[in-house]
Amino acid sequence: MRQLLVMRIPSFMVAVALAAAGAAHADVVTLKSGAVARGEVIKRNDKKVWLDVGPDVLEFSVDDIDAVEIDADEAVLDLESEWLYHTAENLPELSPKEQAKRIGPAVIKVSTPGAQGSGVVLNGDGYAVTNAHVIQGETTIRVTVWFPEDDGTLRRAVIEDVKIIAVNNHLDLALLRIPHPESGRFMFAPIEAEERIEVGQVVFAIGNPLGLERTLSQGVISTTQRSFDGLTYIQTDTAINPGNSGGPLFNTKGEVVGITNMKLSGFFAESLGFAIPVRYVKDFIRNREAFAFDMENPNSGHNYHTPPPRTVFGTAPRLLDAEEEAED
Repeated sequence: MRQLLVMRIPSFMVAVALAAAGAAHADVVTLKSGAVARGEVIKRNDKKVWLDVGPDVLEFSVDDIDAVEIDADEAVLDLESEWLYHTAENLPELSPKEQAKRIGPAVIKVSTPGAQGSGVVLNGDGYAVTNAHVIQGETTIRVTVWFPEDDGTLRRAVIEDVKIIAVNNHLDLALLRIPHPESGRFMFAPIEAEERIEVGQVVFAIGNPLGLERTLSQGVISTTQRSFDGLTYIQTDTAINPGNSGGPLFNTKGEVVGITNMKLSGFFAESLGFAIPVRYVKDFIRNREAFAFDMENPNSGHNYHTPPPRTVFGTAPRLLDAEEEAED
């Protein structure tokens, strides 16, 4: 039976433990102290990494880790392309800091003459989703994209001539098509395949609140089913501010679990942010032709108007059973 060692030990002891591990595995954990551990990452989440080094299993806190490199043969993702978005399997749970490095460039800034928000790229062809209210009434759209460079930096680029593909004002979603400036491929973020979010689950948002580009905020899911106007939303205490609208809410696997779209504010309101669940996003994309945008007819697609208020309250007579009708 293997012994579990908590990584609160001197670096020289780590070196001794690693000496017996050999070179059977190529997973590498680099600590902030400069020590390097090699073995097989057998488990990881947003707080800890467990590394099998042969006779022992070492447990590292992510606060002590500078970088984790997984052997290419072990880091195979099962990507499944559905419509215009992707889902993935076998994604590791990482801290928001690590995930931001991996999928952060998939987040974009969406700008119009009258508003500014965020968005997320869904596939390499440049299809991206944002909120309908971010582009409401506008046809001139530009986005700011960050392209990863070989040296680890990000190159900022502003792209014009963004095309509006579909708009659903009821769901507050819009689908955009971004032309690549170099005829290449965009980095994209996968969407959660099945909705498995839970209350208390760690999530984080990346967006451009108040124009502050590439801002990350972290929190938890407060509730998974908060109802407003006939729709359900994810409620989170993750900081959501104007400019975050249309940006992604991620889980610790780097999957999009929601699209942030509003917050409750006021003297007594605090940490009340909301996101559109991905099931609505998937339905919108799958049925995008019903909401297709036409430059010649900006009101194209389905528009759901506010229904008239009720004039008579109580239970409708046709819904009463025989006994209740007799009592009336």
